[in-house]
Amino acid sequence: MSASQNSDVRTLLVKIFGKDRPGITAGLFDTLAAYAVDVVDIEQVVSRGRLVLCALVTAPKAAGADEGELRATVHSWAESMKLQAEIISGTGDNRPRGVGRSHVTVLGHPLTAESTAAIAARITETGGNIDRIFRLAKYPVTAVEFAVSGAATEALRTALATCAAEIGVDVAVVSAGLHRRAQRLVVMDVDSTLIQDEVIELFAAHAGCEEQVAEVTAAAMRGELDFEQSLHARVALLAGLDASVVDKVRAEVRLTPGARTLIRTLKRLGFQVGVVSGGFTQVTDDLQERLGLDFASANTLEIVDGKLTGRVTGEIVDRAGKARLLRRFAAEAGVPLAQTVAIGDGANDLDMLNAAGLGVAFNAKPVVREAAHTAVNVPFLDAVLYLLGITREEVEAADAAEPAGRGEAAH
Repeated sequence: MSASQNSDVRTLLVKIFGKDRPGITAGLFDTLAAYAVDVVDIEQVVSRGRLVLCALVTAPKAAGADEGELRATVHSWAESMKLQAEIISGTGDNRPRGVGRSHVTVLGHPLTAESTAAIAARITETGGNIDRIFRLAKYPVTAVEFAVSGAATEALRTALATCAAEIGVDVAVVSAGLHRRAQRLVVMDVDSTLIQDEVIELFAAHAGCEEQVAEVTAAAMRGELDFEQSLHARVALLAGLDASVVDKVRAEVRLTPGARTLIRTLKRLGFQVGVVSGGFTQVTDDLQERLGLDFASANTLEIVDGKLTGRVTGEIVDRAGKARLLRRFAAEAGVPLAQTVAIGDGANDLDMLNAAGLGVAFNAKPVVREAAHTAVNVPFLDAVLYLLGITREEVEAADAAEPAGRGEAAH
């Protein structure tokens, strides 16, 4: 019976500290091998060139060997390597982790000691225990992930959402499990999420009514106006525009920093990616082709005799429509709704964000931040990758092995 199965088996926790260099791990276990110990657990961390190596092993089983001799040998080896060693006696394996396991991702720009203390304290207050912490990214934001056990994911999410709002960091809480590594579907809003612009305002600029349209758009995104009514009112102002303006607007659209990196990385991982927009197919169809998106749906501007009529055709993509499309895309992709991620910024995204397994409010209006599962308030869309447990190093390694297409920015 192994030490992990029997709490009475005598074990030793061997801790090594010092300047990192090749061969330390091999050297420690080569030293321990002489005592025929079994390895129960290992953990190693290197930070700014300093190593902490912990090995949990069974007591010596080699004939004639005893614990004192093992201790002396390990300390002698460590001294020869200019390292420090500490050996603690005990029994069995690590104590079992508490019921309820979650990944807590924290994004800071910068991440301060004060905010880290507040997050850790709130985890403790909910009954959670921090089992492990590691860094996901050091730029353009600092992202760290806490592995937490002993607290229900929903309760932890609620408590940390309040804390995050108070201290000004972004926090995402997702339950641990195999589903986190499963194929997923990511669906994004377009205006002010995938792109930096509001498409209808780009059209309005060509019609000379940009300020008027912007006022109505802002009120609709805050949830102060019915979206469908506001859409019809804004589109009516575009009546008479020449259809050639579509190509001009497409050329003016600016992707959000990190958009290409997010989509490229997700596609490499086998994710399917889609967009839903209260904007127009005249732009989303172009984005779908340029970015290799799997799904795209939006409203369609009616064009007759080469002119915009000031009307839209077909089914309106509004707040309820976005959630409906998320479900449709998930069914077509063969992905359970619990494994979907939705990203948006406006009130008309709320139903979609709440329907998804993980709803991310991206630089969103206050009403959206308060209602979504989590919020990202940095201007880089690829920060969403960290919420999925993907590290910056993994992204950069993939880009180095398979460089981005011509003209693609680092983000």
